[in-house]
Amino acid sequence: MRIQAALVESPGGPFTIRDLDIEAPRPDEILVRITAAGICHTDLSTRQIWPRSPMVFGHEGAGVVAAVGAAVTTVAPGDSVCLSYRSCGTCGQCLSGHSAYCERGINALNASGSRTDGSTGLSHAGAQVFGNFFGQSSFATHALAYESNTVKIPADFSPVLAAPLGCGVQTGAGTVLNVLRPSEGSSVAVFGAGGVGLSAVMAAVAEGCTVIAVDPVASRRTVAEELGATAALDPTAVDDVATAVRDLTGGGTHHAIDTTGQPAVVSQAIAALRQRGTLALVGIGARAEFDIMTVLTKGIRIRGVIEGDAVPAEFIPRLIGLHRQGKLPVEKLITEFRFEDIEAAAQAASAGRAIKPVLTFD
Repeated sequence: MRIQAALVESPGGPFTIRDLDIEAPRPDEILVRITAAGICHTDLSTRQIWPRSPMVFGHEGAGVVAAVGAAVTTVAPGDSVCLSYRSCGTCGQCLSGHSAYCERGINALNASGSRTDGSTGLSHAGAQVFGNFFGQSSFATHALAYESNTVKIPADFSPVLAAPLGCGVQTGAGTVLNVLRPSEGSSVAVFGAGGVGLSAVMAAVAEGCTVIAVDPVASRRTVAEELGATAALDPTAVDDVATAVRDLTGGGTHHAIDTTGQPAVVSQAIAALRQRGTLALVGIGARAEFDIMTVLTKGIRIRGVIEGDAVPAEFIPRLIGLHRQGKLPVEKLITEFRFEDIEAAAQAASAGRAIKPVLTFD
């Protein structure tokens, strides 16, 4: 079947629309006609260093099931779906409700560029094209996905709103609702007010928390306050961010979320916590240093979080429910772009002009 996809043809290269061929779904696969796809920071940062070219990225897809393999039982052609990350479904972590930590490993199922047998299902002029990103590669008019990362959603729910739920919103909101689980009246500081951070802000506000957002971009701070944040700090305009957060929260915040992956920001988040506070690390980074005695004497807990520790089939319907209750206004984060304008959307995201670009398809 002939499709169109946004190819990255060399590490760091632009998104270029090409005609590709896609295979019919194998017994365990689902062919989805993509109607909307969110652009996530992971797509943009990964394309800079991805070693296998040409490659199709995209891991926040939404659309309609076009065909299913013989072994698929959870969705059928015509179903509206949201796509998320892939997991094996049979290991100890998956069976215990923590599929974000699938023992098969995130690379094997989500970030290898191919199926587990080395094939991809995509080709261009007879040559293999890499894909299978997060079990989907949804920067395309059609994508091959799996039961573990394909979630049926109501047909009347907008795919533009659904697409970001599969990763960015799930990660931010899930960090609050599934991991930190703050009590009403407690405080949450969110460092980095991009799509993930603002999703955390929404969830924390919905839980009745005092929320402090920290971000150098004025437009993002404005959105954080519109979403209900008590305060939004510019880290470049205060002498000490941690002191400012402690002052705003009566001695320190109960919870902190870092979405930046920057060592200096992680240190600020730790210093902003009160006794026995919890830091959730969400941002992708390499290495950070912190004062061990501060962590010890304050009894601080540090928790790494992938995908909001969420099971997509359970959590995405919950997110849709929160949206319909007016508690998760995802639309405030979204800027729509046509699929053919994907490179412009990527540049807008990188420059901070768009919080959550969402691509739309005819």
